Amino acid sequence: MQPFDTQFTLSRHYLAECFDESLPYGKNPNPNYLFPASFLATGAGLLFFTEQPKVFGGMLIALAVLELIHIRFRRAWWLRRQMWGRSADSEVTLNIDEDGVRTQSAYAQTALLWSDIERVIETDLGLILTTQSGGQQYLSKSLFSTELIIEIVAKSGD
Repeated sequence: MQPFDTQFTLSRHYLAECFDESLPYGKNPNPNYLFPASFLATGAGLLFFTEQPKVFGGMLIALAVLELIHIRFRRAWWLRRQMWGRSADSEVTLNIDEDGVRTQSAYAQTALLWSDIERVIETDLGLILTTQSGGQQYLSKSLFSTELIIEIVAKSGD
């Protein structure tokens, strides 16, 4: 494999692409509505069917509403947290060679060896590198040529 070096900015656009493309392949692709539904049902039950003070039932209903808001706005909240981080809008250097994939910025440095990469998932806009430990790293296809994308996907199958 020919060594490849490039730079990109961790902009809001890049991070939004990362979230959108990685979500279907993440640990929780579909929201869990059972958790807020159980809080809502328990809170309503405590309010209507017991003579206890209404504070605990009201707190459970408030937590259910808060969890539903979290589910509804999880993309916006994730993007906001990333943009609040010090790595936001920083330059990232990406190196790909025979050893693996390395990224380096002023605040973070990662190295994924080809032997640690279990598989490469190709999405419409990028590549998701999945490690044996379950971690994922997203790389946008806009950074690579078509030949390099084919080479990266083939390298992960070795």
